Amino acid sequence: MKEFLSAHDVEFTALDVAQDPKALADLEAATERQATPVIMVGDEIVIGFDRGRLQRLLNLTSKGPSS
Repeated sequence: MKEFLSAHDVEFTALDVAQDPKALADLEAATERQATPVIMVGDEIVIGFDRGRLQRLLNLTSKGPSS
């Protein structure tokens, strides 16, 4: 997912929930699970790499790596 976002020049903050207890607690509060990757676009939460949904939410065109 990092490569996909970078390829589209999307700024993001990566959090390591395995190393950051607060990030894990925030993830659980937002999604009611511990699944990763998770990306938040405004109020929308995308669990897993859903290329099509990310493209729609971020108004992206198809380019760059698929993951």
